[in-house]
Amino acid sequence: MIRRDFLKTGALSALGTSLLSATKPLEQLLVSNKNLVGEAKNIIFLVSDGMSSSTLTMANLVSQRMNGRESKWISLYRDRSITRSLMDTASANSMVTDSAASSSAWGGGKRVNNGSLNVNADGSFNTPILQKFKHAGKKVGCVTTVPITHATPAGFCIANKSRSKQEEIALQYLPLKFDVMMGGGDKYFNSAKRADKKNVYAQFTEAGYHVVKNKSQLSAFKGRQPLLGVFAADALPYTVDYTHDKELQNQVPTLAEMTENAITLMKEHPEGFVLQVEGGKVDWAAHSNDSPGLLFDQLEFDLAVEKAIAFAEQDKNTLVIITTDHGNGNPAIFGEDNVDQKFDLLQKFKHSNDWVLNRIQNSMSASQLIELINDAQGYAISNMQAENLLSHYEKLDGGGLYNVRKLPFELFGKIQAEYTAIHWASMEHSSDYVELAAYGPGSQLINPVLRNTELHQIMLQAAGLPA
Repeated sequence: MIRRDFLKTGALSALGTSLLSATKPLEQLLVSNKNLVGEAKNIIFLVSDGMSSSTLTMANLVSQRMNGRESKWISLYRDRSITRSLMDTASANSMVTDSAASSSAWGGGKRVNNGSLNVNADGSFNTPILQKFKHAGKKVGCVTTVPITHATPAGFCIANKSRSKQEEIALQYLPLKFDVMMGGGDKYFNSAKRADKKNVYAQFTEAGYHVVKNKSQLSAFKGRQPLLGVFAADALPYTVDYTHDKELQNQVPTLAEMTENAITLMKEHPEGFVLQVEGGKVDWAAHSNDSPGLLFDQLEFDLAVEKAIAFAEQDKNTLVIITTDHGNGNPAIFGEDNVDQKFDLLQKFKHSNDWVLNRIQNSMSASQLIELINDAQGYAISNMQAENLLSHYEKLDGGGLYNVRKLPFELFGKIQAEYTAIHWASMEHSSDYVELAAYGPGSQLINPVLRNTELHQIMLQAAGLPA
């Protein structure tokens, strides 16, 4: 049946082209790229930070096996409603990028050295894209599950020689009057936590911003002034922990909720809006080899994708770009024996590895540790494994980028792999080409393979702005 339908359709198509070409010159049959593209009034740029291709695969498998449906991202591929590409993520000084250089490639249109935000090697600055769109009259904003001052949102917003200067970056946001900025990072705004003791919240309020610090305050805000929402001291909680904590659910909005709120606050603007959305904790989990943290945050990111696509389908004037800045850790399911059963254990998890390791005390016995992990994640490690984990609490020598306490994340990831079949290649970024998808006006500009810097020009061109 499929073959007959294809042949029938193909024959009619060929006949139609033949008849048309007999009466019109070929160039009149070809629509210009500009007309194909149209103009995007709005752009929503979604970044699952540190998402290896295998992370996308495993999150989809969890969704299928636990919820009975594919992830939104994979379903967009399956129904061919989206343009798909591979993106080269290299920075100016390394084939393995960091998040600052990668976001700057999109934000400033040029590759910069790792650690820099839109600052070239010669010290010159590249104007970030949200400043360009704001100047053009659009509303602009960023939402993230990590500090709003972190590398990925900052790369769209400001220029700074160092991504680590987050107290400085918070002050750089102040005069920009961007319309929506939401995430974590209270310690970069709070006078009690900043090194210079400046009350940055007060400065934002005096400058005309509306500041919110919890979910109910966000839901109540219906105003038109710029919004700053800061919902955690540092990053927001992992989704798997959030899902099993009523207090967190009452206080902290999810990424999907922030995305929906941001769209609602900006969608009526006559000149349109540009919004960056980041699932930043995907990267943090990968640096910690934290499989439950990783996969459930990827699924939360997927819910944000769902919100963006639903709006774009209704609006019909919105370009949605879905991608990641780099791979990280390259986790994957390995093995053949009982793999399905092991992987399905994730469905019983109540907490991330981060939650577990931060609750282990040096004074615990092996049996107490076994009980803690069993309650939190649904499997019983051996006495030897428990004793090995506890031994590292005497010296605290663990690695990982966001591992301030030097907890044994790598060791726990290796132990956990025996029970989940998820193994990790590293705790660092990779040079892999990454997934990129685009929907809506401007998506036709996406080539099958592209450099990260090309997205800067594509966004400007799709919105009808000069490159």
